[in-house]
Amino acid sequence: MITGDLKSKIDRIWDSFWSGGISNPLEVIEQITYLLFLRRLDDLQTRAEKKARVTGGVIEEPKFLPGQDHLRWSRFKNTDSDVMYKTVATEVFPFLQKYGAQVGGDNSTYSDHMKDARFTIPTPALLSKVVDALDDIPMDDRDTNGDLYEYMLSKIATAGTNGQFRTPRHIIELMVAMTAPQPDDEICDPACGTAGFLVAASEFVRREHPGTLTDAAQRQHFHKSMFHGYDFDNVMLRIGSMNMLLHGIESPDIRYRDSLSEGASEDAEKYTLILANPPFAGSLDYESTAKDLQRVAKTKKTELLFLALFLRLLKPGGRAAVIVPDGVLFGSSKAHKDLRQALVEDQKLDAVVKLPSGVFRPYAGVSTAILFFTKTNSGGTEDVWFYDVQADGFSLDDKRNPVEANDLPEVLSRWKNLDAERERTRTEQSFFVSKTDIVAQGYDLSVNRYREVVHDEVEHRTPLVILDEIETLEHEIVQGIAELKAMLA
Repeated sequence: MITGDLKSKIDRIWDSFWSGGISNPLEVIEQITYLLFLRRLDDLQTRAEKKARVTGGVIEEPKFLPGQDHLRWSRFKNTDSDVMYKTVATEVFPFLQKYGAQVGGDNSTYSDHMKDARFTIPTPALLSKVVDALDDIPMDDRDTNGDLYEYMLSKIATAGTNGQFRTPRHIIELMVAMTAPQPDDEICDPACGTAGFLVAASEFVRREHPGTLTDAAQRQHFHKSMFHGYDFDNVMLRIGSMNMLLHGIESPDIRYRDSLSEGASEDAEKYTLILANPPFAGSLDYESTAKDLQRVAKTKKTELLFLALFLRLLKPGGRAAVIVPDGVLFGSSKAHKDLRQALVEDQKLDAVVKLPSGVFRPYAGVSTAILFFTKTNSGGTEDVWFYDVQADGFSLDDKRNPVEANDLPEVLSRWKNLDAERERTRTEQSFFVSKTDIVAQGYDLSVNRYREVVHDEVEHRTPLVILDEIETLEHEIVQGIAELKAMLA
């Protein structure tokens, strides 16, 4: 958990950028990320050097080659501001741009993202100030490293439409915990943004399956072929890629792709787990949308096309947890109904977790839900579990301050014990709905369609009793007025 002191340090760095003339939050994060990455490379090199001295061997997987020592964080941070600025701008940054090719070959995704990266810190004074501040932040612990990065990414939420790139961390962690990634999974987020889902999935595997990194084959899979992300924003690709690298994933597959336009034919049935919060409320031309997706859902709506995409990308037996706007649950268009019918009849719809409408504030007030489903291509839906989340641990206004009310721990605990849920009635916060009932309701998946409301019992009195009560009350009022007159006489 990030401390107040560390938050203050990050805030001061952020303020330095703003006062130094860089006000775009994405640009600030991008520049800080480059510097953090340079510092991490130096730390890894130092660790490898110590190991080589102890064992008497050679430095394994060096981050800096002979003649590149002056490019290391521990070297340039001690030079005066003008020398530092010149070194970073003319040597360190070109090294960073080529680093992906140096460690992963010219075809590495990291190399692709870094080719267009720009060093935009405008003055030696600002660079020196930021380097000094970052050097004062402890980065030895991977969890602290991740918390710091998440805190920086949270600042995107203050930047209007830039907030679309970030899903709240506690929602991500719930979805990851409910899908429980396994060491042999192939995990994909086709709208990855800053790679929050992929990072959380990697941390879950590290925590729950520690043997993954001690087995040579599984370690290779974890670092090279387990995590895949697409996005069509180059800044997001760089931030997402380095987010993964800073969280200890050596070669994440973070690629440029306009998922809906290019279709899923290349990666069809490739992944075993999809975690995503795809863009809402978008609309594409039929001509610019992949034909294979149009065959699944004839629509221009991006939220429906992404669901069709997920079904194409998953292997049979693969599972998904995806955030959708409420309209997907009950929309009346043919495309809406066809897609819901496909989830229920052709695949296995596991759960619908309704989220409060304030979860994505302050930059979006849309009501959403999480769909959990398994691709089977042969049906399998019998009962669907519904949970109506009323509170997520934060206020549901634009401030999103921490509050005590939080249903998310219960969502997870009940999900892990679904057999007990079958005894619950539809008047409660979570309950099962049979496939038969869902079909009868035209495949409507909104929780309120199936909830039963308990009405308080009201005692109905006869008209004669009511008249008698009125007469008694009238008599008491008259008597009270008479007594008051007597007192005043």
